[in-house]
Amino acid sequence: MKVNRIRQNVLPVLAAFIWGTAFVAQSVGADYVEPFTFNAARSVIAFLFLLILCLVRRKMQKGVVESATKSWKDLTVGGICCGVALTVATNLQQKGLETTTSGKAGFITALYIVIVPILSIFLKKKAPRAIWLSVVLAVAGLYCLCITEDFTITSGDFYILLCALCFSVHILVIDHFTQKVDGVELSCVQFFVVTVLSAIGMLAAETPSVEALKMCIGPILYLGIFSSGVAYTLQILAQKDSNPTVVSLLLSLESVFAVLAGAVILHDRMSGKEYLGCVLMLVAVVLAQLPERAPKTTESKI
Repeated sequence: MKVNRIRQNVLPVLAAFIWGTAFVAQSVGADYVEPFTFNAARSVIAFLFLLILCLVRRKMQKGVVESATKSWKDLTVGGICCGVALTVATNLQQKGLETTTSGKAGFITALYIVIVPILSIFLKKKAPRAIWLSVVLAVAGLYCLCITEDFTITSGDFYILLCALCFSVHILVIDHFTQKVDGVELSCVQFFVVTVLSAIGMLAAETPSVEALKMCIGPILYLGIFSSGVAYTLQILAQKDSNPTVVSLLLSLESVFAVLAGAVILHDRMSGKEYLGCVLMLVAVVLAQLPERAPKTTESKI
């Protein structure tokens, strides 16, 4: 029991730490390499890492645990759908990081936790009442974080906002297909799709440079292996037989780690108004994950 408690609490925090610090790695990469090139490089590393992980898991579980993937068709379709959504999201995020800080990007990206329940309404899933308070707080937080004195939003912040919307779609697509296929295998296929699509975008719209890639090989390896491979696996292990609400709350700490990492490593500084925006958005994220209270039942006395 104690081991399970450690797994369910420590592993999500480790994943959040990796994802939070990954914003710094992405910000550094944005100084040297264009978005499609950067994501093609990190995704091919993630694909190879997850491919090896899948093969090892299949070999270890053979004859012991049956794979959750029953149909290769479901795995292929799911991987393509997830890969397309993730390609759009990650490239918008990388484009935004060219002109905004890693800390702000972390908090704006965390909006997916608020957006997902709202989008679920269109899928005829009931949203908790607290979500509407979360929306108000998130909008106020976004205003403090993104809107300048002349009431404009920077292009970088706008790209990150669009990226949060795409990540929300990505989460809903994953939620649909993980009921049918193995999560790690699905991630492996989706990163193959991201690699292909980003490579096409790279060749069509950018001028890739081997020298530029060498300049940011560290961030690319960190994102490919740790952010995409290790952290995703930690999330899957953490969610096994655990409360998904608690795990989601712990994973949302990535936005806090993004601000801390940006301040410590890149010496990013934000204004008091922007820090207030971070606090408001963090509260919105936490509220969005709180379970709705069950209605009180009254027992009739006879």
